[in-house]
Amino acid sequence: MKEKDIAPAFAALGHEARLKIYRQLVKAGEDGLNIGDIGRLLDLPASTLSHHLGMLVQAGLVTQEKQGRETRNRADFEAMGNLVGFITDECCSGVDLTTGALPTTRSDGETVA
Repeated sequence: MKEKDIAPAFAALGHEARLKIYRQLVKAGEDGLNIGDIGRLLDLPASTLSHHLGMLVQAGLVTQEKQGRETRNRADFEAMGNLVGFITDECCSGVDLTTGALPTTRSDGETVA
């Protein structure tokens, strides 16, 4: 993944309320939580919560599924893995300080752009 592809997800997590919501959904696992439960757990008004959940959905971090009159919200664990992978995939690969350039290949053999 490139920075331009992953930046919206990091931007969405850059707000305290959205980070709290996302962490609650991660804790909930595959079962997820409905909007009312999230609001009660985090003491957030419904309108505020709806706005922040919308941002997380738009960023691809949360999925929503209608279940009758409720909406089930779940962390997208594949997207979460992509975020973690993006941060860690070049860990300790080194930087050429004489040119400021990154190495041309990562430890997994993929070429760095």
